[in-house]
Amino acid sequence: MYLQRQLERQPGRTYVIEGDAEGYWKLAQTIKQGEPYSIYTPPRRVLRMPGFPLVLAGAMSVVGESHARVRLVLALLGVMTCFVVYLLGTELVNETVGVLAAGLTGVSPVMAGFSVLILSETVFALAMLISLWVLVKLTKIKWEKTDRNRGIVWSLLAGVSLALAYYVRPSWLLVVPLVVAFYIFSAKGHRKAAVQRALVLLAGFTLMLLPWVVRNYQVTGHFVPTTLWAGPSLYDGLNPGATGDSDMTFFDQEHVLDSMTEYEMNQHYTQRAVAYAKQHPGHVLQLMVAKLLRYWKPWPNAAQFQSWWMMLAVSVVFVPVMLFAVYGAWVS
Repeated sequence: MYLQRQLERQPGRTYVIEGDAEGYWKLAQTIKQGEPYSIYTPPRRVLRMPGFPLVLAGAMSVVGESHARVRLVLALLGVMTCFVVYLLGTELVNETVGVLAAGLTGVSPVMAGFSVLILSETVFALAMLISLWVLVKLTKIKWEKTDRNRGIVWSLLAGVSLALAYYVRPSWLLVVPLVVAFYIFSAKGHRKAAVQRALVLLAGFTLMLLPWVVRNYQVTGHFVPTTLWAGPSLYDGLNPGATGDSDMTFFDQEHVLDSMTEYEMNQHYTQRAVAYAKQHPGHVLQLMVAKLLRYWKPWPNAAQFQSWWMMLAVSVVFVPVMLFAVYGAWVS
């Protein structure tokens, strides 16, 4: 509510991070109103994955199209995320670890702050943690014949939960082959059963993907398993002016959609990014280092969050968590 009051005091401002949040909100409205899933002119039909807009649309259907009330719903999802952290910690180690992990999550300024923003981070965290919890449950099922049906059910749930997280953030797709490979190769003496469970997992994941893939083929005429924003995002990180920070102003300046379809635009920027990376490997290495430093920095990168008290509040939680994580990895 504090955030909402602060925004209401600034005429013409509705969101903390305007562009992404406004896009998600408008897509949610199209879902709620039964309109085609697209925004902007010319229409962008495959700009965002539908997971987070679906969550927003569901919230709107219950509490109305009030930003304040929808933020409260998102805050409740943030609370649910803390509970899933508890479940995951308990399943991995013990209940004490689960309680400590959930407590640290609950007091994390980043978690608390992002949970009320009209952005996909908190919903993705919830979906991701659920998928990890299901995967841990799956790995604990024995290989006896009496556990066969239980293994199949949890394998299917794993595929579905991975897909739900993917519908919020398509980058989670990259985790699926890693999970399958790890599960099979870690099942010493039970490879055949592990392969069967992995196939069930992949089947569940694929079935969940089909509606989005089929829909995208209908509106673009191409196989698109994720979105058509990957190309511009890649070029944002690999271009002559790239610094490691995000700056999408080139997209508004170049107006490529005036002469290209959404699919052609995505291909255009992908090709430009790949070509630049091949021609400037040294700059690519510099950008990799810059990205890593930004990612692991103990305090926020965005200019609007550079006040000393914000940086201190985030660091006080982040640094101990990282130290505990390193220690835990070392002793285990």
